[in-house]
Amino acid sequence: MSTAHTILLVQPDKKAEGRTYSDYQSINDCMEGVCRIYEEHLKKSNPTSNQITYDIAQLFDFIDDINDIACFVYKSDGSSYKPYNREWIKEKIYTLLKKQASGN
Repeated sequence: MSTAHTILLVQPDKKAEGRTYSDYQSINDCMEGVCRIYEEHLKKSNPTSNQITYDIAQLFDFIDDINDIACFVYKSDGSSYKPYNREWIKEKIYTLLKKQASGN
C-alpha cells in the first residue's frame, strides 16, 4: 500500500465534540490505527480479560457502527488530499490483514 500521508477522521457517535483526527505516514499505518481503535474499545469493554481476540467481521461491524469515519490521503502529485469513505477503509484493512496472515 502507498506511503502517502493519511489523515483519519472519526466521529464515534452523533455528538460533534467527540470528533477526533489522527495522522499517519502511510495508508498501512492508518489501517493499523483503525484496528488499534477497535482493540482499545474491546479492552474497555472487557477490562478483566487478559487477551482479546476478534475476527474481521466483528471489526467491520465496529467500523459500520461508527457514526462517521473517513480518510484523506495525500495525492502523489502533491496538490491535495483525496477523501475516502468507510467502505474503502474496510477494503484496505482486509488487504492488510490478508497480507499479514499470509506472512508477507
